[in-house]
Amino acid sequence: MIPRRRDRVRAHSPTDANREIWERIEASIRHHAARPERIAGRLAELDREWDVERVLETNAATISLAGIGLAAAHDRRWLVLPAAVAGFLLQHALHGWCPPIPVIRRLGVRTAHEIEIERMALKALRGDFDAVSGGPYSARAALDAALLS
Repeated sequence: MIPRRRDRVRAHSPTDANREIWERIEASIRHHAARPERIAGRLAELDREWDVERVLETNAATISLAGIGLAAAHDRRWLVLPAAVAGFLLQHALHGWCPPIPVIRRLGVRTAHEIEIERMALKALRGDFDAVSGGPYSARAALDAALLS
């Protein structure tokens, strides 16, 4: 069975990497709950943050182009690099895992969904949803609300 798109990378990531990423999200929400004037800046940072997919795709393209270049300039056996990368990308597309994923996750790279959880919790803290919900949020309530999205 293929896991849901938003959960597939986490499902195939090392538990300690997932825990560290989640702890960073919680720490950010607690930090910004105490310093709401910094929320806009953090939201801008989140807009620029690269997710797992973007990091993986960029690395795959770089390695593929290098393999093609080396094959053209030196030896066609270098074509094994782009072939392996294509296999990894297919595996990732179907299952949410490929050999680079544990390394990328241990480096702290988050999924788009994890970034979006932090974004929604920060917006809730800032009061973006007060008209809908009817009141201010605590840090925990903001994080819980974002998890439901």
